[in-house]
Amino acid sequence: MNHNDLFDDPVADGAGGPPSDVPAAPADGGGDWIPLDLYAERAYLEYAMSVVRGRALPEVADGQKPVQRRILYAMRDMGLSAGAKPVKSARVVGEILGKYHPHGDSSAYEAMVRMAQSFTLRYPLIDGHGNFGSRDGDGAAAMRYTEARLTPIAELLLSEIDMGTVDFVPNYDGAFDEPALLPARLPMVLLNGASGIAVGMATEIPPHNLCEVADACIALLDNPDLPDDDLMGIVPGPDFPGGGQIITQPEDIRAAYATGRGSVRVRARWEIERLARGQWRVIVTELPPGSSAQKVLAEIEEATNPKVKTGKKTLSQDQQNLKSLMLSVLDRVRDESDSAQPVRLVFEPKSSRQDPDEFIRLLLAQTSLEGNVSLNLVMIGLDGRPAQKGLRAILCEWLQFRRQTVTRRLEHRLSQVDKRIHILEGRMVVFIHIDEVIRVIRESDEPKADLIKAFGLTEIQAEDILEIRLRQLARLEGFKLEKELSELREERESLRHLLDNDDAKRELITGEIRADRARFGDARRTEIRPAERAVLTQTIADEPVTVILSQKGWIRARSGHSLDLSSLAFKDGDSLYEVVETRTVWPVVVLDNHGRAYTIDVADVPGGRGDGVPVTSLVDVQDGGKVVRMLSGKETDRYVLSHSGAYGFIGRIGDMAGRVKAGKAYITLEEGETLLAPLPLPERADPALQLVVAADNGRLLAYPVAELRELSKGRGLMLMQLDAGEKLTAAGLVDGPKALLSTVSVRGKTGDEKLALEEYLGKRGKKGRLMPKKWTVTAIRSPDSSV
Repeated sequence: MNHNDLFDDPVADGAGGPPSDVPAAPADGGGDWIPLDLYAERAYLEYAMSVVRGRALPEVADGQKPVQRRILYAMRDMGLSAGAKPVKSARVVGEILGKYHPHGDSSAYEAMVRMAQSFTLRYPLIDGHGNFGSRDGDGAAAMRYTEARLTPIAELLLSEIDMGTVDFVPNYDGAFDEPALLPARLPMVLLNGASGIAVGMATEIPPHNLCEVADACIALLDNPDLPDDDLMGIVPGPDFPGGGQIITQPEDIRAAYATGRGSVRVRARWEIERLARGQWRVIVTELPPGSSAQKVLAEIEEATNPKVKTGKKTLSQDQQNLKSLMLSVLDRVRDESDSAQPVRLVFEPKSSRQDPDEFIRLLLAQTSLEGNVSLNLVMIGLDGRPAQKGLRAILCEWLQFRRQTVTRRLEHRLSQVDKRIHILEGRMVVFIHIDEVIRVIRESDEPKADLIKAFGLTEIQAEDILEIRLRQLARLEGFKLEKELSELREERESLRHLLDNDDAKRELITGEIRADRARFGDARRTEIRPAERAVLTQTIADEPVTVILSQKGWIRARSGHSLDLSSLAFKDGDSLYEVVETRTVWPVVVLDNHGRAYTIDVADVPGGRGDGVPVTSLVDVQDGGKVVRMLSGKETDRYVLSHSGAYGFIGRIGDMAGRVKAGKAYITLEEGETLLAPLPLPERADPALQLVVAADNGRLLAYPVAELRELSKGRGLMLMQLDAGEKLTAAGLVDGPKALLSTVSVRGKTGDEKLALEEYLGKRGKKGRLMPKKWTVTAIRSPDSSV
């Protein structure tokens, strides 16, 4: 089966019999048959199409799903207009089920409830009386308790339904007719949006502002080639019933509207209420879609009073950190929402000296006060096929439907006018010859035929004459006939002009859209204010800490900097390897002997008086590797990384760090190469800062560190030219004319030597010059360095 034609007529020519390569059914009365796989495929596709077309996806024409369309039509049929007295919802549901929607009463009532919720739909179509639920997730009362009628804005869908604008189809049992579509006067698919899950596809259409959508329709009518930027300037983004503020960048919203798929990030709206004596508190008055006061309170409760996760014996370090942070900044939170203020959440800080912006950022990052809203603009088009459509395609397709609807309305009205003119023209003939008409009717055995013959009437006109009362042909009525006939003839000319002139028809549609905009339009509720996403960058107090790594790979932490490490104790056979002074909010990066980088959270490194834990218990070292280097700093901090193969580059902590416990490949090492000590670069490096490198062949080379390149990962650039078998032994940053070298002489003596760099200056990648006595250098630094 060609899956490109799934939405065509499912029964193709000859679909009832087996394929040509399958033997025909036996001729002994066995009946028709098809292979089981073909039957299963057809049955599944019919089910899928039923869900797609009959339940889950809205139509681009009227924006309604079948159950919503049936609810609106049934209520209109019951006379439940905006000015009518509301009736019990149970009566409405019974009407819907009995005539149009042969499904469960709960499905019809739930759809009806959603259409009445002002916090769900931007423009509710049903005016519900009673408990129709709340944004906190409370369900509606039973249908026997609630009442309903249509809202005034439902006229946008129903007012033209008796004007020949749409087709009617038989209901499920053929006893009644129901509209295939509603004659929407505005694109309701955008105004109220839709949400649904079908078979193999889903839709998530956010609501929009009526004034903006109407203006976009008018702009496209005036200029079908309107640029996308201008169109999306008219409709800058969704407009949610609960308000809030969209912080997504405009270009990202445009990209989502262009393709029909994307997301926007929405956050709550709040105000800082100033109190006496410098106190303040945060009042949240609007929430993003999908959030509620109860949900936010539950999230804060979970953060401040976390539960041990399944399979764990204690709280994780992240849970403990977040709990400590939340309790240190948040004093109390209250829900003061009521009927006058649907949303009012009050957050009181622990201290008035806190930064309100940091306080709010913490709440946004840790609760549903900020979240993503998906855009997946999938709907059934005018061709009957579901598709993902961009904003322009949706508006253009709806305008095509509106032109068709208005054309049918005009044709229907023209037909009515022609029929009425025909009747009135017959009555005028009779009015002029009233005495003779009366004589023919009185004396004739077949007055209808004789009237037709005597006055040239049609059968319809003659039938009308025989049914009217004589007093309708009095002199006063004659003047009324002439006036009505004149008005109808003028209307007929106007209707013909509209039908024949596309520009006139376009002006008519534009005028009607403007009138509906003026009547039903309102101000935008959701503010569009681009901003950065709220991210919790700090879950613990920012404090100095020293991380200690032993020769055998045990790691521990001590509070503070510049510690006296002489009293540190190690396990038997172990000793100090590396010490890094960092802060609790910075990542610690360890590098193994294969050049792989792993990230450790300082909070996970044990403190106290113990020996610590093996570093391999905090990271998953790959391929039998061994941790050989450790460094730490802010994400923007830079280090010079090098290895014995005489290659290196400048790298940032942010590029080394990652969330994966197994780490990531960072610096490329060949067999036998070893990492040298990372060299921290100042934030603003002096142009005179020199990189000094030494090799085991006794040569030294110095050049500006600016000759190195910053890379996110890799092998780097050649630092010094070496012959086969030679290795780089040390690298250091020197900010003066001399370097302090830690050397090992050929006789095995160690010591520090000062060396003037003038003779060793050169270009990166050169061989350098021999040092006195061919020293083997193990470390290089400035003479005044404390390291």
